[in-house]
Amino acid sequence: MTNPHDIVIRPLVTEQSMQDIADKKYAFVVDRKANKTEIRRAIEKIFSVKVEKVNTVNMKGKVKRMGRNVGRRADWKKAIITLTQDSKEIELFEGM
Repeated sequence: MTNPHDIVIRPLVTEQSMQDIADKKYAFVVDRKANKTEIRRAIEKIFSVKVEKVNTVNMKGKVKRMGRNVGRRADWKKAIITLTQDSKEIELFEGM
């Protein structure tokens, strides 16, 4: 079994994700190879919460330029986690 911290890379802090916290929805950057079941188990183990639903989106890396050189940022995967109503909040996002 893999380490849950290898699946959940970091929280995703944007204006939209901060507004979704009121609805018990949290956004994370996760490993691209992880499936929804692995993400659910990792979040429940790391934060000791109950996950109701996991939505995932594969994000394409943006094209960036430096002068005439063109490159791309890496592709990444975003997971939006919805907690159950009786679950406690994730403290990581408190006070933001």
